[in-house]
Amino acid sequence: MRVKSMIAATVAAFVITAPAKAAEEVGVSYQPALYWALPFYIADQKGWWEEIGLAPNYTTFPSGAPQVAAAAAGSWDVGGTGSAPAVLGAARFDIITIGITNNESAGNAMMARGDEIEAIKADPSILKGQQLLVTTNSTGEYASAACIESFGLNYPDDLEVVNLNQGEIISAFATGTGKLAGLWAPNIYTLEDRAGAQLLCSGQDAGAIVPGALIARRDYAEANPEMVAKFLAVFLRGVNYIRHNNEEAVDMMADFYALTGVELPEKFLQREIETRPMFTLSEQLEIMDKADGQSTVEEWFAGLGGYMTSTGTLSEMLDPGSFVDPTYMQLVADTPELAEFANKTN
Repeated sequence: MRVKSMIAATVAAFVITAPAKAAEEVGVSYQPALYWALPFYIADQKGWWEEIGLAPNYTTFPSGAPQVAAAAAGSWDVGGTGSAPAVLGAARFDIITIGITNNESAGNAMMARGDEIEAIKADPSILKGQQLLVTTNSTGEYASAACIESFGLNYPDDLEVVNLNQGEIISAFATGTGKLAGLWAPNIYTLEDRAGAQLLCSGQDAGAIVPGALIARRDYAEANPEMVAKFLAVFLRGVNYIRHNNEEAVDMMADFYALTGVELPEKFLQREIETRPMFTLSEQLEIMDKADGQSTVEEWFAGLGGYMTSTGTLSEMLDPGSFVDPTYMQLVADTPELAEFANKTN
């Protein structure tokens, strides 16, 4: 990888001296109707991509596994995904984590029917042999597994694990199939609204920190550091906008979710903001700081890597330091024009 100071010099020269020209295309991948992808939509509506000289070419995926697999063909350059696919992508497709989209520990949860919650909490052993509908190799499973273990049960041995995508889980559970459902937001709200399900245990409750990941193909990032830094600056400006313009952000979230048929009451949209903290530029740098040996972000991914090793998804534990790369976030901070852009609140 290029030395950080050399990259910073390259980007500074690019930002300050490059002549005006058409926006450069960058392939952006994400999963639609997810809170952490809202900054991309806000940037579209506000014209921030053009302002910074980028033209996003979006590619969307229903979940993280096919998203990271598509990197092998170079079908996207940067984007956002869940932490489980970020680890899988690092192990198999040389994908690096360049930042955190949000802390979604409270938004990855195991749900049960409302009239069964109290009985389960009083005696979790009644869950033995019951069906858990969950998307395997996902943050939803990571949180569910931690919840099961926190109840004194063994995952997956004490349950019948049924692998379904999120839409299938909602449909099946709403029609009476399964005892438990492992979901992530906003699907947890949809199931709550449609089937009267209630949150039994979240990743946060069980001590399973679930970060969302800003990602890039390593080869692309090393060849185009200025593009990656600009991408991060756009996302970070979206974070600041959401934090300082709550009413407008909720309205835009409703519009963004509705594009793919997800319509939620305002109370659930507000819950997204309240329970899934995002990180500004200074906060990103703090949680990615390796000053004490291992950064906070690396600690989060170490926990997730342990889960993926235990399920056999990974054959051996992957060192988070090999794929969590703060270089590009630092690059935003070290480039005055990009730092100013990233810290704007409107």
